Amino acid sequence: MQQTTLHFSESENNYQIKEAYKTLRSNVEFSGQDVRAVSVTSCTPGEGKSSVSMALARAFAEAGKKTVLVDADMRKSVMVGRYKTGSVRLGLTHCLVGREKLSNVICETDTPNLYVIFSGPIPPNPSELLGGEVFSKILANMKNVFDYIIVDTPPLGSVIDAAVIAKQCDGTIMVVEDNAISYRFAQRVKSQLDKAGAKVIGAVLNKVDMSGGVYGHYGKYYGRYYGKYYGKYYGRDDSVGTMTGGNPKRGAAAQPQQRVAPKRSAYSADLDDLDYVDGVVRKD
Repeated sequence: MQQTTLHFSESENNYQIKEAYKTLRSNVEFSGQDVRAVSVTSCTPGEGKSSVSMALARAFAEAGKKTVLVDADMRKSVMVGRYKTGSVRLGLTHCLVGREKLSNVICETDTPNLYVIFSGPIPPNPSELLGGEVFSKILANMKNVFDYIIVDTPPLGSVIDAAVIAKQCDGTIMVVEDNAISYRFAQRVKSQLDKAGAKVIGAVLNKVDMSGGVYGHYGKYYGRYYGKYYGKYYGRDDSVGTMTGGNPKRGAAAQPQQRVAPKRSAYSADLDDLDYVDGVVRKD
């Protein structure tokens, strides 16, 4: 199993944003116990689906759920450049073409309970690989190990890959950028998911301007107040500015986080019989 450290921006550690993704996490949980593999797509590039995928996976992990984020945007992935630090050589492509075992391409991150499979090299036939039997087995095998599987997919308005993946997942979330996508365009993408047999469990309105209006005012107030309070309550030092966005205080240092290494467990070398992932404890 590979090891990696994820880098999150200051905005992604903002209290308001993290609370919004906790709400999204709860809504996914209320969709049913059988909804465990969730794909995330959008209409066009740049709407923030990859950020939503990572933040949702992180929210599940922070709630104690063993979660894996699968970067299935194999044509133009942004995950590696945006979040990854460290040496990661293997990705989803290596597993789909049969060059590596599933356990070898999974990355254990510095966030407890959060694992990532990066996309890997760009293949000449991503739609065929993602729609094949191997990807279905990968999802089925990971369900034996992880509580939730979040799959970041390409924009459905550009390529068909997202519909191919959504058909094999338990639910799909559409990410729509505020004031950027027409209603009809979003309806066409939703219709494509329906035709593919995907179960759309909801949509995320992303990049909403919260600076004006009464909700923006109170959102900032409660974000500062509760972010500071709960940051200290849970042993996090808000002086570094990650919870509230404030300036660091002199002489203050963030509390070091204890990292718990996962127990080791055996796995089968045969993909058909893979019940465990090396380095990850089976969820039950």
